[in-house]
Amino acid sequence: MPGSTPKTSSGRFFEDFHLGDSIVHATPRTVRAGDAALYSALYGSRFAVQSSDAFAGAIGYPTAPIDDLLVFHIVFGKTVPDVSLNAVANLGYADGRFLRPVYPGDTLSTTSEVIGLKQTSAGDAGIVYVRSIGRNQRNEIVLSYARWVLVRKREPGTLAHAEQVPELAKAVLPEQLGEGCPRIELAAYDDALAGSRFRWGDYAVGERIDHVDGMTVEEAEHQLATRLYQNTARVHFDAHAAQGTRFGKRLIYGGHVISLARALSFNGLGNAFHIAAINGGRHVAPLFAGDTVYAWSEVLGSAEIPGRGDVGALRLRLVATKNRACADFPLKAGDQYDPSVILDLDYWALLPR
Repeated sequence: MPGSTPKTSSGRFFEDFHLGDSIVHATPRTVRAGDAALYSALYGSRFAVQSSDAFAGAIGYPTAPIDDLLVFHIVFGKTVPDVSLNAVANLGYADGRFLRPVYPGDTLSTTSEVIGLKQTSAGDAGIVYVRSIGRNQRNEIVLSYARWVLVRKREPGTLAHAEQVPELAKAVLPEQLGEGCPRIELAAYDDALAGSRFRWGDYAVGERIDHVDGMTVEEAEHQLATRLYQNTARVHFDAHAAQGTRFGKRLIYGGHVISLARALSFNGLGNAFHIAAINGGRHVAPLFAGDTVYAWSEVLGSAEIPGRGDVGALRLRLVATKNRACADFPLKAGDQYDPSVILDLDYWALLPR
């Protein structure tokens, strides 16, 4: 009716962001055991600590924690309506730290701060940098990370209010790791039940691991996964609108690729039970339903954690490909990525010593 106030939101465009903006995201989410079960069904992750209350309890957890990436996706999903609903692409991550374990029954909420803005030369979009914080019901920080996303302009050619590209750490330091992992009772850690006899000291810097297995992505499962995280990005759901894009069809959420690759990495890294930090990451190319994902890893570094004799950290590069097995470790040809590469992720994982 004339004079009525709009009740819906079309999301923020690049012009709507200002340096220093603080955003409180809807909706708090209580994580249930059912969420964890559905996550396992979608990806088939087999890490024993997250799969078994008995295994987790024996080594020092009160119960099996929620998978680190499920925590990441839920915290991330909250930000989408306010940050990336009008995104062209999510460009990267940095300085991500998992600071406390999350258990069934915990409630997660997210806030973000705009820490950088940069216009593109084409003038039709700009890069928005945010620092997002996930907290539990006790207001304790469980996850902190930075990401940057290419966002459309409402009116191409308009100028940004200010421009600033933040300086982000190239890697989380080893002394900053371990807060999200309780002290492990090594005598109770059963390699046979965990599915691997290779512990922290069995991996060498420079070692490459082909994770061998592949997983084909179905249309229904990637949409179900994205709904699980309450991620509302149109590019993942609206097939009608996607017909007018350069791809002509829905894109699979980049986090879905990360979780698939992480699940595949169990074959070769079965004791890398906890993601302690994400140093950086890039979604190199899109993935679509019907494509098959493969993965391989490279050990970039190995570090002791000060004051911790129970676990050690491996810095891992996780590379995912589509429709190409990884026996020859595809990555780059010169300065360009191999056409099969879809993900290049740099993270720290903890393993028993």
